[in-house]
Amino acid sequence: MAKTAGTTGKARPSYRCTECGWTTPKWLGRCPECQAWGSVEEYGSASKLRTVTAGPVTSPALPIPRIDVEAARFHSTGVDELDRVLGGGVVPGAVILLAGEPGVGKSTLLLEVASAFATPGAPTLYVTGEESASQVRLRAGRIGALNDHLYLAAETDLSAVLGHVDAVKPALMVVDSVQTIASPEIDGAPGGVSQVREVAGGLIRVAKERGIATIIVGHVTKDGSIAGPRLLEHLVDVVLSFEGDRHARLRLVRAVKNRYGAADEVGCFELHDEGIKGLPDPSGLFLTQRQVPVAGTCVTVTLEGKRPLVAEVQALVAPSQIPTPRRATSGLDSARMSMVLAVLERRGGVRLDKTEIYTATVGGVRLTEPAADLAAALALAGAAADHPLPPKLVAIGEVGLAGEVRRVTGVQRRLAEAHRLGFTHALVPPDPGKVPDGMRVTEVADISEALRAFSLVSHR
Repeated sequence: MAKTAGTTGKARPSYRCTECGWTTPKWLGRCPECQAWGSVEEYGSASKLRTVTAGPVTSPALPIPRIDVEAARFHSTGVDELDRVLGGGVVPGAVILLAGEPGVGKSTLLLEVASAFATPGAPTLYVTGEESASQVRLRAGRIGALNDHLYLAAETDLSAVLGHVDAVKPALMVVDSVQTIASPEIDGAPGGVSQVREVAGGLIRVAKERGIATIIVGHVTKDGSIAGPRLLEHLVDVVLSFEGDRHARLRLVRAVKNRYGAADEVGCFELHDEGIKGLPDPSGLFLTQRQVPVAGTCVTVTLEGKRPLVAEVQALVAPSQIPTPRRATSGLDSARMSMVLAVLERRGGVRLDKTEIYTATVGGVRLTEPAADLAAALALAGAAADHPLPPKLVAIGEVGLAGEVRRVTGVQRRLAEAHRLGFTHALVPPDPGKVPDGMRVTEVADISEALRAFSLVSHR
């Protein structure tokens, strides 16, 4: 008798992407879900569906109004700027992934958080796998993060970390970093995909079972994405990105994912020799204090999450003797700057074809949103004409390929922040809404109108 297909045939292998967890019955060179190459591996056999019988429940299902919400209340970390990003603080049992480049200040920030959070009734456990306990102790003394209720352990074994959890019974645990911890049950070197998945899974399980708020430090790849399997970002409750130029003082903590609050908030910090401190009003870091106006500078207001920041764009235009003049930018998106240059030449009549052009921001801030286009265009035109702009002027608006100045979100909030810092004149797209008292606003519909307002057009 012939065999019935699907009932007695040989079990087929199954494949899974190690980056995002996507499964497929056949092998593929590239995962169609996360677009990663070489991440699809065989992990078992696809067996027939089996009937699962009912088992014991951990707790009975209740009507949702009767669910106790006290266990999910926020607890302040002691660092206001971090609380702002998290939505109010940490939640017991929540797992937070903090990722950033090496040397940006992740360990320093979390050491201060661990010290500020620790109290007699809520001890903190700080596990370091990258440094010795003595090295972390020296840093804690330098930044003033010594606390009798902050426990420090240097471990690289997951079972040893769980043993410290049993002994300390912390309310907050910091693991620095997940790539340095290994599980003895899994083959492979620390930092590998299997090890990171297993270690993160073990830490998440103990955090959820015992109500321990856990912060895990993660590394990033050379392109800025979080290292390890993409599944890690799906498992944790909050993903934070720690950004900043190591040559500048400013550091930004940005929420990428947040199950307990908004994912568009940003916290500002200043890194110095004595540690890292929050900056509730960081706008002054991004402005240059000068007595005489200088050509090639323009101020704009950017939105980092919901927070308006006043920042300065600088441009330098110099004659060039080489066939292909140099174009360089720092702190601005190079693709948008190339577009602004093309619009200035084609729609604004500004000759830039035989010049070297350099654009930069002040204070290490990175401006990526289109609202800075108009300020960059005015700074470039002012540098080309050697014509300084008024010192109390801000420019806000996106520049389109047709030369139009488009509206951006939060114009009223941006104008209010500029007015608070003493700016009296603003160039904005049409229909800006309510304007702060005492501030003069000029509406411009296109780039040519904006250039004519300050005599920056040099006709061909």
